[in-house]
Amino acid sequence: MTGAAGHLGRRVVELLLEKGAGKIVAGTRKPEKLADLAAQGVTVRHADFDDPKGLETALAGADRVLIISTDAIDRPGRRLAQHKAAVAAAATAGVKHAVYTSMPNPETSPVVFAPDHLGTEQALAASGMSWTITRMCWYTDFLIPTLAPAVASGQLVAATGNGGAPYVTREDCAQAAAAALASTDTSNRTWNITGPAVLTYAELAKLASELTGRPVTYVPVDAAERTAQLIGFGTPGPIAKMLVSGQMAIAQGKMGTATTAVKELTGREPMSVREFLSAHKAALVPATQTAAR
Repeated sequence: MTGAAGHLGRRVVELLLEKGAGKIVAGTRKPEKLADLAAQGVTVRHADFDDPKGLETALAGADRVLIISTDAIDRPGRRLAQHKAAVAAAATAGVKHAVYTSMPNPETSPVVFAPDHLGTEQALAASGMSWTITRMCWYTDFLIPTLAPAVASGQLVAATGNGGAPYVTREDCAQAAAAALASTDTSNRTWNITGPAVLTYAELAKLASELTGRPVTYVPVDAAERTAQLIGFGTPGPIAKMLVSGQMAIAQGKMGTATTAVKELTGREPMSVREFLSAHKAALVPATQTAAR
């Protein structure tokens, strides 16, 4: 697998070890970060998406590979080029089946990095390998830094309109990815990895209020206004536009509906937003420095 030192990648490796899934090769730009996993029998190799030849070496001997999307969004086209290089390296190295972490509806989503995912899916389709695409919804985990300031200020401001998303935890995404990678299935399949229900921002505000005992009101604004607000808070312009494009995807219904994919892949029910936030309720308590947000 690639990106094995990241939050998702490391958890996938841990799950595969727990399952006794056989020989595991973990690729990362920083092998020293995986010394503990190497001590447990994981083969750790240097793998850099900006080094195609090195990627071929890292993937040598692998039958199935998990390609985790990178965070290289600093300039247009860089991430897609990295992903295409990884797909080509896997095919050249003789990998038979590739699993990729994509996003919902990359064909029509307004999210600024959606073309990276669509282009990667297209590269996989043309690679000669069989593939599993896991289109992962927005992480429930990221609702904590979204809702904590809202609890502090009493307002959840967003450009999500009346739309919602079937948020899914990073843990459930890791479980699904590990299951797809460990599977013997070689059919071409796309899974929409989601939580158990779609929630709107109005519902998130109500839930945050219930859990914290503090009033939180959803305040809908348009995309331009929300972008300006974020920039006013000190968010760099490109990042603000990226964040708001994610809210626009929710407003337009591009995050899709809730599916049973996690249960089908793993045999376990995905965690609900309420369950996750209840378990992390302390993180929603407002801090003085976030009240202005």
